[in-house]
Amino acid sequence: MSEPESRAVGKFLRRMMPLLVLMLLVNNLDRTNVGFIESELQADVGIGATAYGLGAGLFFIGYALFEVPSNMLLERFGARVWLTRIMITWGLVIVAMCFIHNVTTFYALRFLLGVAEAGFFPGAMLYITQWLPDSSRGRATAIFLGGSAAAGIVTGPVTGALLELHGAGGFAGWRWMFALEGTFSILVGIAAGFFLVSRIEDAPWLTREEKDALGAAVAQDEEARSGAPKVSRLRLLFHRQVALLIGAFFAMTLTGYAITFWLPSLIEEIGGLSSFEVGLLSAIPAVCSMIAMYSMSHFTDRAPDRRPYLALMLVVSALGTFLATLGSPWFGLAAITLAGVGSKCAATLFWPMAQSGLDLRIAAPGLALVNSIGNLGGFVSPTLFGYLKDTTGSTNGGLYTLSAASLLAVVAAMFIRGARADSAAQQLLDPSPEAHRNPEGDAQRPVVS
Repeated sequence: MSEPESRAVGKFLRRMMPLLVLMLLVNNLDRTNVGFIESELQADVGIGATAYGLGAGLFFIGYALFEVPSNMLLERFGARVWLTRIMITWGLVIVAMCFIHNVTTFYALRFLLGVAEAGFFPGAMLYITQWLPDSSRGRATAIFLGGSAAAGIVTGPVTGALLELHGAGGFAGWRWMFALEGTFSILVGIAAGFFLVSRIEDAPWLTREEKDALGAAVAQDEEARSGAPKVSRLRLLFHRQVALLIGAFFAMTLTGYAITFWLPSLIEEIGGLSSFEVGLLSAIPAVCSMIAMYSMSHFTDRAPDRRPYLALMLVVSALGTFLATLGSPWFGLAAITLAGVGSKCAATLFWPMAQSGLDLRIAAPGLALVNSIGNLGGFVSPTLFGYLKDTTGSTNGGLYTLSAASLLAVVAAMFIRGARADSAAQQLLDPSPEAHRNPEGDAQRPVVS
């Protein structure tokens, strides 16, 4: 890397990444804050557990349906316009949730929140690729994902504190929560409109030499990807390794979002806690998970095969969700913390395996497919929990389901390849015998059609 390019990368990391991290933190806060008001929605609006779970999950349907169109529009209008639009509109939807008065408005606004947020995460990742060459992208991605990890710690205390405003001005605490968190999102979105810079050429804080060096490095990466052959999502779906990865990741998202949306209500069963105290206790699994994730990554990065560790963490997750059905609510919190540690550590191990377990030529579209389908666990998990709670009077059935899913994922994890060399990918790209005899030829990395 040349000196001008290095300087330009450093300036981008210092000037743009803090804003992107803040936007991601607020993004996670706004999509999960509903997890703290299940009992309030039931008492004030008459939304039962089944309706709550379905509404919580509908977010992911809207998100999945509009993710690709949103990314296409980002490329057309630029990150400054489109990421700002995304954040302001989702803030407006959050403010509108103050006025939830029946099940229908709850469903509609959760779905609209998914539509409004659609494309934010992949759009921000695309923005990073438009600014940084591959050699510098890993650092930026790690910084960006730190916002998601921090959100798990911040969400509980912040949301709990806002719920303490209950009765102020004659409004319920949950309405204050939506109003203030939505307004903050809008303000951050407006600030992003002033500070984000869409193109390298438009950055006033880069010298001409730095712009030329960074632009050339990014252009070289884009040129290497531009001639890639296309592979349809349908054909990728039937690729053995992609299917195994989807199954394993789907199980992880089931557990992750079950904890996100149902943990506060489980903690409330302890009794005698204020909303702020519930929020503080809800942060315990996130804190423990962050410590475990970073400790695990330092250890397993040197391991020749991550599969046994991934399987172990999935078993820990299954054990935690099973134990949560036993004992007192305090014991349940400890068990859910164990499940969260297992789930988050499994995800930390999963993505490096996913990247190395697919042939280079199908890695990019394959991982996109794994992420989009696997994240539908965010719809299935809260919906299932809500239905089982209404029909059985307990969340134990949902916890048993999570344990079973994690154990099934153990089987899938043990068959995930640990190396990029996957001869089946050559047949996927070109089924002709000639191509299959020379899998190490000049085939380029494909993109999804």
